[in-house]
Amino acid sequence: MTKAGIVAVVGKPNAGKSTLLNRLVGQKLSITSEKPQSTRDRVVGILTDATTQMVILDTPGLLDPAYALQQAMRGAAIAALDDADVIVHLSDARDGVPPRLVEAAELSREPKGAVIVALNKIDLLSQQDQDALISAVPDAVQLSALTGEGVTQLLDVVRAQLPESPFLYPDDDISTQSVRFFAAELIRETALEQLSEEVPYSIACEIEEFREDRSPVYVRAVVYVERESQKRILIGDKGRRIREIGTVARKKIETLVGTQVYLDLWVKVLQNWRRDVASLRRFGYHLPSSQR
Repeated sequence: MTKAGIVAVVGKPNAGKSTLLNRLVGQKLSITSEKPQSTRDRVVGILTDATTQMVILDTPGLLDPAYALQQAMRGAAIAALDDADVIVHLSDARDGVPPRLVEAAELSREPKGAVIVALNKIDLLSQQDQDALISAVPDAVQLSALTGEGVTQLLDVVRAQLPESPFLYPDDDISTQSVRFFAAELIRETALEQLSEEVPYSIACEIEEFREDRSPVYVRAVVYVERESQKRILIGDKGRRIREIGTVARKKIETLVGTQVYLDLWVKVLQNWRRDVASLRRFGYHLPSSQR
């Protein structure tokens, strides 16, 4: 009998959840950034071998939301917990012994899925500190999503907890999300890399047209910001900044689709979109029902 199930990776911002998903599936699906809160919605990766299929959910960091977008982000993380057969509670090993998941996520009850505690970034710890963590949290899996150390052990532990089930998706699928979704995320990732302070958090990206029947593939995308001053920063002097973002993002999208791409990139203002429910819905973010 085969095994299959949903595996949610949850934890605080910057715990390394996106890096772990990319490591597990062997392909870049989630954007990664040193800036916290770069993941805004669940990202789905599918890992299938001869007997097991894991539908892995990368989730936004667990945080105390300050505005509507963050409420939607927290809602996506909590919904993933509700859906999961297995939960990987990932924390930065440098933070020491992590709190229980029910406390970290401020849950009213224990999640139904089996919880696996995983301590990431052990490559940044001395052997003495690693040994101390093993003593303090003996059941935790120590790993480095960046180097791959301990990832095989994590997969073995997850596999043991999955229910017997037929595969949920074809065995050659790597995600349930569209190429348009990942293209928009790669553009946003590039903006995160090249912009500082508040501007990256005010950015949303929308793919208006994606024509795979053309050569090169034609992608028209709009990057939205909340204020005119942010638009000027994003465009840069004589358009240099947005051209550089477009050049780097285009190369990433070409790697994604495996062919040449023409990226037609625009910048527009949508005032206070992070706090507006209708704008959030437009970009695919959804508030929990209690927050609508």
